[in-house]
Amino acid sequence: MEMDENDLQHLPCEGDQTSVLKFKRCEPKKFKNSSHTAELFGVLQSLLIDEVFCDIKLETDDGTVVLGHKVVLVSASPYFRAMFTSFEEKNKDHIIIKELNSTILQLLVNYIYSGEIIVNEENVKDMLAAADLIQFDYIRAACEEFLQTQLNPSNCLGIRALADLHNCTELMSSSDAYIKKQFLEVVKYNEFLSLSPEEVIQLISCSDLAVTFEENVFESVMNWVKHELSCRKLFLPDLMEHVRLPLTSKPYLLDNVVEEPLLKNCHKCKDYVLEAIQFHLIKSQKIMTIPKTIRCKPRQSGGLQKVILMLSYSPVMNKTFMSWYDPPNNLCHIAQEMNEDCHPTHLALIADQFVVAVGRIQNSSMFCRSDQFIQMLDLFSRKSSCVPMVTMLVDRDRLGVGVLNNSIYAVGGENGSICLNSVEVFDVNFEEWRMVSCMANKRCDVGVGILNNLLYAEVLIILQENI
Repeated sequence: MEMDENDLQHLPCEGDQTSVLKFKRCEPKKFKNSSHTAELFGVLQSLLIDEVFCDIKLETDDGTVVLGHKVVLVSASPYFRAMFTSFEEKNKDHIIIKELNSTILQLLVNYIYSGEIIVNEENVKDMLAAADLIQFDYIRAACEEFLQTQLNPSNCLGIRALADLHNCTELMSSSDAYIKKQFLEVVKYNEFLSLSPEEVIQLISCSDLAVTFEENVFESVMNWVKHELSCRKLFLPDLMEHVRLPLTSKPYLLDNVVEEPLLKNCHKCKDYVLEAIQFHLIKSQKIMTIPKTIRCKPRQSGGLQKVILMLSYSPVMNKTFMSWYDPPNNLCHIAQEMNEDCHPTHLALIADQFVVAVGRIQNSSMFCRSDQFIQMLDLFSRKSSCVPMVTMLVDRDRLGVGVLNNSIYAVGGENGSICLNSVEVFDVNFEEWRMVSCMANKRCDVGVGILNNLLYAEVLIILQENI
């Protein structure tokens, strides 16, 4: 076989290392250099430090010039991306940036090249404003986190205002919660005295303001007004509208509020004082007076959690306790200890404020029947003891109790050996019992439920099997 010259060029020679390698069938494999990004930014940092290939100069109001690379700045910030692609600055290599000081701008540029930022008490305010302007979400979040850790009674109002200015919703929420919880401490500092009338009203109108006594709110308002009396006394009527004067103690009301000259000289304020006096007069006659206005409604002590009220009996102590259970914290607390002879069987809650206990007083003599008792505990009263209430028109044992429209219904039960079908209701407005329509059947140990604004009494059906 003859071969031409071209064929001879493609024959492998002895010892030739360029022969084709043979592999098993496999998929391509991707390799990633984990140190590539860090090394690349390390080079970029060195180029910035040495001012190599820098193609943009950023000048602040004080004349300081900060260098950078357009492509790097564009890759890190939507602000710079828009500046260098859509606006007139795209063809410039020297740009003046207003409303930023040179120190903050340098820190921001350094962050772009390093991914690190230092936030402290001195720069956090300007840093947050700059991050908001240049659209650095990470730095904005870092400033919020830093401010969150720095909340204290002397600065929380300022931090809240800063959060509002830059629409930092989470920081605003946490600041609001802190301010309301620490209100008694917050009002001691100058930040409170520097608030605008609208800001003071917004604060003192909160129903979940954590104050031990309403006197604290009144005093904080008077201190704010007197701090700049000549220009602030005009706002006193608007402020006093949100002070819950009826909840101050009667001695404090008469000695401090009634005698306050600024209130005496204000017609609208005198109306609020009169409202408080009338509330105390009504309260002395009707202990379960339900508030008609927000000023008569107790604050919720900084947002109280819902709790479960319950009765518990100790056979060792031979006593019954009114207790409340706090589910979030899994804690049980004794709210009221009953007298040894008192054995409550029902609890009822009226207007989220009054707890009514219905039960029996067991006489010492085994030949005497037990007497009915009804006691009430005001959850917002300064007195932590139960007070007696008007007894029912019919003596009932083994009855059912339900609450509908802030009225207590006593359903059925037993009077001696007689089973009852009668029903009576305690009218809170008049604080007296009155009879209402009877049930169709007589019932003892009856369960009572409320659904769709209707009161239902349990029907007990006994099935007897024929043998």
